[in-house]
Amino acid sequence: MASHIVGYPRMGPKRELKFALESFWDGKSSAEDLQKVAADLRCSIWKQMADAGIKHIPSNTFSYYDQMLDTTALLGAVPPRYGWNGGEIGFDTYFSMARGNASVPAMEMTKWFDTNYHFIVPELGPDVHFSYASHKAVEEYKEAKALGVDTVPVLVGPVSYLLLSKPAKGVDKTFSLLSLLGKIIPIYKEVVSELKAAGASWIQFDEPTLVMDLDSHKLQAFTDAYSHLESTLSGLNVLIETYFADVPAEAFKTLTSLKGVTAYGFDLVRGTKTLELIKGDFPKGKYLFAGLVDGRNIWANDLSSSLSTLQSLEGIVGKDHLVVSSSCSLLHTAVDLINETKLDNEIKSWLAFAAQKIVEVNALAKALAGQKDQSFFSSNAAAQASRKSSPRVTNEAVQKAAAALKGCDHRRATNVSARLDAQQKKLNLPVLPTTTIGSFPQTIELRRVRREYKAKKISEEEYVKAIKEEIHKVVKLQEELDIDVLVHGEPERNDMVEYFGEQLSGFAFTVNGWVQSYGSRCVKPPIIYGDVSRPKPMTVFWSSAAQSMTARPMKGMLTGPVTILNWSFVRNDQPRSETTYQIALAIKDEVEDLEKAGINVIQIDEAALREGLPLRKSEQAHYLDWAVHSFRITNVGVQDTTQIHTHMCYSNFNDIIHSIIDMDADVITIENSRSDEKLLSVFREGVKYGAGIGPGVYDIHSPRIPSTEEIADRINKMLAVLETNILWVNPDCGLKTRKYAEVKPALSAMVAAAKQLRTQLACAK
Repeated sequence: MASHIVGYPRMGPKRELKFALESFWDGKSSAEDLQKVAADLRCSIWKQMADAGIKHIPSNTFSYYDQMLDTTALLGAVPPRYGWNGGEIGFDTYFSMARGNASVPAMEMTKWFDTNYHFIVPELGPDVHFSYASHKAVEEYKEAKALGVDTVPVLVGPVSYLLLSKPAKGVDKTFSLLSLLGKIIPIYKEVVSELKAAGASWIQFDEPTLVMDLDSHKLQAFTDAYSHLESTLSGLNVLIETYFADVPAEAFKTLTSLKGVTAYGFDLVRGTKTLELIKGDFPKGKYLFAGLVDGRNIWANDLSSSLSTLQSLEGIVGKDHLVVSSSCSLLHTAVDLINETKLDNEIKSWLAFAAQKIVEVNALAKALAGQKDQSFFSSNAAAQASRKSSPRVTNEAVQKAAAALKGCDHRRATNVSARLDAQQKKLNLPVLPTTTIGSFPQTIELRRVRREYKAKKISEEEYVKAIKEEIHKVVKLQEELDIDVLVHGEPERNDMVEYFGEQLSGFAFTVNGWVQSYGSRCVKPPIIYGDVSRPKPMTVFWSSAAQSMTARPMKGMLTGPVTILNWSFVRNDQPRSETTYQIALAIKDEVEDLEKAGINVIQIDEAALREGLPLRKSEQAHYLDWAVHSFRITNVGVQDTTQIHTHMCYSNFNDIIHSIIDMDADVITIENSRSDEKLLSVFREGVKYGAGIGPGVYDIHSPRIPSTEEIADRINKMLAVLETNILWVNPDCGLKTRKYAEVKPALSAMVAAAKQLRTQLACAK
């Protein structure tokens, strides 16, 4: 009876690691304090899995920041700017790479495949000197062993590590990262040898890039890497784990013929097509780790359906070679349903968080071995049935309205350049107009006000007064800084998705359903369980109040339908596109109400548009089609003089730039500074863009304050490829996580840079 978990959330059921990290970064606690919290979390996770009966328990999936960064540390691949001089990598160097420090910027951060988790991108080149510089994998294996738990150490596989890296600054963009394979394999050998010596009998290599569209050269790298490792791996059971999509036929062939490998892990939730490949040609005598419990959503598993899949697989691979697993690491789901005190019992019965998924995996393994827990299976079946028939899930009117959208393209009647002219007549903005993305710092005081209002400790009147004062302060500050298009700062909002979800029907909310986004940053995705509609206006009150405080244009601030979808746990009983169209109709009502209330600039954030992009080229056009269409639905009804902005963050846009243009927004602001202005290269390559665009001029994810010169230099780089009359000047992202002491000087430098360039442009004329 074999069961396995690919990986587990690190933050802790009550975000213990987050608070320990932030306390350490603020100098309020010692490295030992942080290590103690981490050790306690690891211990409780291992014990929890052992107690649940899991046979293959992972170790080294814990991280202080990110598993790719851990691998960079393991390989000693520290970029020279961090001044590391060899030896075991400590917190100083590690966190400088992740977060930057007073003198040097952080490494780039980007999305982990199509999840909302971010990893730190390795910066590599021909001159990197690799060395075994972090013994974390071996230490954690020994730590678990001392607690009486024999674990499966997990490493990011060598090929995926290289394929997910980027050439360092100054290295030719065409440099082949895979050419470094020969240099990193010796270090992998050292780690494996140490793990073997410590008593490990299994080892797991995560090679998720196998689900991507890979050419034969890349597939060959897997064959080479594992051939080189073969002698070192002998005597170990070796699992290659893949996840997030099905494995293409060619990659399946490569994977199942790798030397020295005894087991293969597949995501059978998002990769149902892999089942056909397994049925067609699974190598004899090898183990199949069947990922049937969804690691990326919060719905209870349909146990009877999973069991029948397992029984059919058993006929192919044999009873002794089938292991029940999670579809991917449980890092991407919430930690434990036991901490949810506010969800009603009906909805709760439909859910399973990480702790419950461990139990599901084990229940399936036991059932497969002939020890089926009848009562567990029947209560699961009852919950599945109640979810299908619950009247809370279906709203006929919404279904009709969404169905009626089909067959229309939903485009604004006038083209963008004519609209921009009409808007400029109304708004009268200077050249290189300045704005910010939306949120301003959320002070301890502000969070307290929101918390007390939620707990009914202060009246609505007191709450409204406090929030209005905060808005007034933010408006005044922006006027003093001489910013052109203002925001209200979003003091009433906890989170850009949760805030809307709380006011839409069809959404449920957790108290502790936190999921790691990057580092210590966690998000609490809402749960979309039913049809979505907007009972009443959501933001009009605050936006109107803010506009009444200033003569300058005030942006209305909304989150777009695709981002609400991609940042929620989404119902899995209808296509994602259907749910998105429903949300788009709700946002459309809000946009039109803001316009009626006299708001002339409305920003509809689609920060996560790219995040939902399927991993495989063949499926991308369909996704982009309905995602972009949903955005257009939200603002198809506004007048030409109403300026529609959108914002996107942290992503590689180059391959979807035509879809971005097709969104037909009037102005797009976009994350740019931390990804080294990759974005601008699109325009250098001749993509014609006629709408307004504001590539971020400084990185708000770092406490570093940029100088006026640095920002002016960035704007100049942009002016080299973009027309003066369409360029906007703004930070990368919202300022919610920063302190006012950082925000004021940074925005002041930004405005000064814009003015300096206006003067230069005027003189040049």
